[in-house]
Amino acid sequence: MAIESDVVVIGGGLAGATAALSAAREGVHVHLVSANESTLRQASGLIDALGYAVGHAAENDGEDAGAGSGDADAVPGPLADPFAVIEDLPADHPYRVAGADALREGLALFDDAVGDLYRGGHTDRNALVPTTSGRAKPTARYPQSVAPGLASDGRPMLLVGFEADTEFDAPLAAERLSAAGVPFDVSGATVEFAGEYRADAAVTRLAHALERDESAASGRGTTAGEGRTTRQRLADRIRPHLGDAERVGIPAMLGDSHVEEVRADLSERLDAEVFEVPTGPPSLPGIRLEDRLFDALDSAGVSMTTGTPVVDFETGADGRVASVTIDRNGARIPYEAGAFVLATGGLVGKGLDSDRERAHEALFGCHVPQPDDRMAWSAGGAFADHAFARFGVRPDDRMRPLDVEGTPEYANLAAAGGVVGGADVAREKSASGVSLATGLVAGRTAAEEA
Repeated sequence: MAIESDVVVIGGGLAGATAALSAAREGVHVHLVSANESTLRQASGLIDALGYAVGHAAENDGEDAGAGSGDADAVPGPLADPFAVIEDLPADHPYRVAGADALREGLALFDDAVGDLYRGGHTDRNALVPTTSGRAKPTARYPQSVAPGLASDGRPMLLVGFEADTEFDAPLAAERLSAAGVPFDVSGATVEFAGEYRADAAVTRLAHALERDESAASGRGTTAGEGRTTRQRLADRIRPHLGDAERVGIPAMLGDSHVEEVRADLSERLDAEVFEVPTGPPSLPGIRLEDRLFDALDSAGVSMTTGTPVVDFETGADGRVASVTIDRNGARIPYEAGAFVLATGGLVGKGLDSDRERAHEALFGCHVPQPDDRMAWSAGGAFADHAFARFGVRPDDRMRPLDVEGTPEYANLAAAGGVVGGADVAREKSASGVSLATGLVAGRTAAEEA
């Protein structure tokens, strides 16, 4: 039996969630279908709008640490205001196609959905957030737990890494930040995490120990009042390295649902403001963001089916998409709707597929512009301007994928996120913003077509 709704969104990442929320706010019933866990779990939790203007020199007032200048053949320094250069981007860039207002409104939708979990909505300007690599990353929105670590804050900083977390070399990160010219003193130290943990202990295990404030004697949970607890002993191990530091950066592992409680407790014990430094996967800030967005989807009345890939689709006599089919343990179940949103990701997310001859959109077979010469897909050097990095469907201003003649492939199909081409989001640091802008427009288009 077919599952019926007004709009079906295919994909559970940031683009899919944004499209679902956008459509639901137009008063239609939305069903979101996702094959896997959200990619947010693997992301840093930072929401980047446009960090670098790739392909032309960008103006920057130099107030932010690490700001620089570049030339037309290089990636310039971090952008202070992403909106200032949108009109200078290539005509097929998603921001040019959707419009700058789509990015603004997408960020506003995000702010409303996540509430007090994030900061940055008070300004168009990027913030520079130190990461575990020792670089200050330009970003538009950042978790509240990260806010005290911004590079615009002149207070001296201590970065702390743990022997049980081999992904963060705090002294090296501090050295790199200093070399980048940050306007504050920064030092780094590596300490033993409180309790008995393997050198490669899971970040989530350490986070839970801090959140429960369990006994640090054995690393196993007991009542917080028994002996020296995890937070007490951790503060004791950090304190000798403080020096004049007024803020302390710790890898993003300060608990799951009670991160602000953990952060406040450690800050009080150290008499210095503790903040989280965004890390790679598994990402606790990403998991927290996923939880908040899915709560917002639930509140908006969006139905959800996860862990089931969409494997096929059907069209009606009018040429519109009539249904998509999921595979649930071998059973094929059709989902019918008046309109659909494709938010399945790019080459990495498997929304695009490729062979030795062509790259193509994996589900509907939508047109993907690309050089005919396979050798022109890439350029020399790992970080060069690769054509494949911009592969994706090319939509109209309603985010409907266009065929080779420039006509919408299907009148009731819109696309959002990584499956949309025209931007090198990795070099630009624009993946989240592209997801928000295109997701907002795609959701509205789907609601209109439903």
